[in-house]
Order: sequence, then structure tokens, then C-alpha cells
Amino acid sequence: NYTARVYTWRNRVLQRALERLELLDAKVSRAVLRGRGAGNSILLPDTDVRDAEWIADLLAHGLLSASFIPSAPQRELRELTHYRTSLVEERAREVNRLQKTLEDTNLKLGDVVSDVMGKAAQLILQAVVQGESDPVRLASLAVGRVQASQQQLERALTGKVTAHHRFLLGQHLALIKHLDEAIRRVTEEIAHRFTPPEPPAEQEHLSAPPDALLSDSPEGTPPSDESAALSWQEAIELIDQVTGISQRVAQGLLAEIGIKMDQFPSAKHLASWVGICPGNHESAGKRLSGKTRKGNPYARQLLIQVAHAAARQKHGYLAAQYRRIASRRGVKRAAMAVAHSILVIIYHLLMDRTSYQERGETFFEERDRQAIEKRLIRQLERLGNQVTIEPLAQAG
Repeated sequence: NYTARVYTWRNRVLQRALERLELLDAKVSRAVLRGRGAGNSILLPDTDVRDAEWIADLLAHGLLSASFIPSAPQRELRELTHYRTSLVEERAREVNRLQKTLEDTNLKLGDVVSDVMGKAAQLILQAVVQGESDPVRLASLAVGRVQASQQQLERALTGKVTAHHRFLLGQHLALIKHLDEAIRRVTEEIAHRFTPPEPPAEQEHLSAPPDALLSDSPEGTPPSDESAALSWQEAIELIDQVTGISQRVAQGLLAEIGIKMDQFPSAKHLASWVGICPGNHESAGKRLSGKTRKGNPYARQLLIQVAHAAARQKHGYLAAQYRRIASRRGVKRAAMAVAHSILVIIYHLLMDRTSYQERGETFFEERDRQAIEKRLIRQLERLGNQVTIEPLAQAG
């Protein structure tokens, strides 16, 4: 019967010690093993205590793998980078509130300046808060600092500002200034955490005799793993070479995934952990959806930002990959694919400790040279042309 088959399947799992079984969640295992009949509830009752006992039994037989738990310094870095992200997002929201107040006053400052929080806009906003309402005087503060002319500035700065608006603008500017200072302090703390400390006994080694500097290990012994370990600053320098990655993004990514790639057997495991690869939803032998899983939302957000930054480049392998996929699958799938490629590149840079090698924008054309030539020849022949291909060296 069905209960006997389930019981037999469970014994096989415990006896054969399947190596591919990495994780069994309590709810999933209960749903799989409970079955349709009421008698099967005796085999695995619907209680969390029995589920915990069964998972402990699986762990005793070596059927569960350990989860990735970052070290204490890395967890602290995560908290700092997450806090900085929250501050940056709050600053963006406050700038939007400032823009909304300006629209209420009919001051079209955003139409004549590229950045509402730039130097020229700051001078104008401070003058408005202090009570200045003459468009000519306000426009004179930004002449020479922006591309707009005097007449354009005067038209944009003609509005109706009340005491209520001045109070709101002052509060917005004060809060934005406070957030800028907080972001600066957190950024300095993050940079300090990523900077390796100076060796405390450096002066003693310099003043010691030459014999004291010799190692006690026998000649030809390789250095230990600790001395050859990759530092946080070196990891930033490695991944900062990738197109689209800035120092702030590198700090955020390393705080999430760490600098030791030994906890991930391959780049595919890292991509699955971050949630930057296609999902696997299959039922009854039919693939239902390939939607990506949630994974690590902070690392996903940073990688998508890097993908869009790399796509804006005119030249480069990542930009060519983005345009190649976006023309067929859309910009969102293209950004996800480029983000996956960037994560794979980061994995190999940290694992192998090698520098980033740019493949160039013609990589895909060179890889598919023959197929592209045949496709273009067929198109020209359909238009009634006869095509003969000669290399440039022979044609010249």
C-alpha cells in the first residue's frame, strides 16, 4: 500500500546515505512523507517535535550539509553596509520630498539644474529659505554655474513661496545635511574595517639582527595558509577591476559573500545562494517556472546595479552581452544575465587571485564568426546579390 511504499522510501534514504540530499526542511519533509491516508500519520505525525527528531537523525547519518555562517567581522561589515544603504535610501526619499515642496511653490528648479542638491541649487535654496523671492537675484546666484541662461533661470525661479514653504525647505535641507554627515561617518568606518592593520612588531623586526629574521621552518617549506590568506583590501582591488564595480559596491558585495570562496563548491553554488540564477520549479516532470529565488536581496541589488552600469559602456564584453540578450529577451533578463556573469567573474577572481581579463566587445562575433558570415550571405542572396568573401589582407 501507499504507507508501506513511503516507509520503504524513508529507510532507503537513511540506509544508502544519499550524497545529493543537502537540505530537508521540516515542512517539506512532512508534506512528502505524510501521504494521503490517515494511517500514515503514525509514521510521521504533524508535530514539529517529531520533525526535529527526524532531522537530527538525518544529521547523524550525514545527510545534511552545514549552512554558510559568516564570521563575526563579516557580520559587522554587513550591518554597516546595510545601514549605509538605508541612509542613502532615506536621503533619496528626503530629496524627493524637497522636490515636491518646490513643485508646490511653482519653482521649477529641477528644469534648469542637473542636480537639485548641487552647489548652484544649494545657493538658491538657502536664499529662498532666508526670505529671498526676487527671481533676478535668485538667478544671479547660479549664473556661470549651470548651462541655463539668465532668462531661463528667471522664468524657472518665478513662483509663490510662503512662510510655510520656507519652513519645510529648511527642514528638508537640514535633514539632508544630517544624512550626508551620517553617510560620511559610516563610509569612513567601513573603509577603516577594510584597511588591513599595520604589523605591531614592524620596528622590532627592523632593529633585530639578520639571524633573528630567519624562519624556523625548514628550507623549501611553503608558507602557511594564514600568511597567504587574501586580505579585504586585496579582495577589493581584485574585483574593482571589473567593469561597473566601484569601491563602494565592492565593499557591499564582499560584506555579503566574503573573501573566502571555499564555502561554495563552485560558481553555480554561489549564484544559487545569491539568487541570481534561474529557479527550478518542476512538477510531474514538467517545468513550470524559471523565476529566480529570493536569495540574498542586498547582493542581488548591487549586482543588478553593476549590470546596468556595465551596460551603459560603449565598449566591453559585458556591454556586448547585455545588448545581445536585450534585443531578444528584454532588458530585465539581460540585466539578470549580466549580473550572473559578473558574479561568476568575482568568484574566479577571488578563488584564483588573478586579474580581470577583458574579452572585448567583439568576443561573441569572433566566437560565432562562421555562423554570422553564413547568415549575412543568405540575407544578401535573398536580395538578389552574389557574394564572395575575401579577407582584408588578401583583398588589399
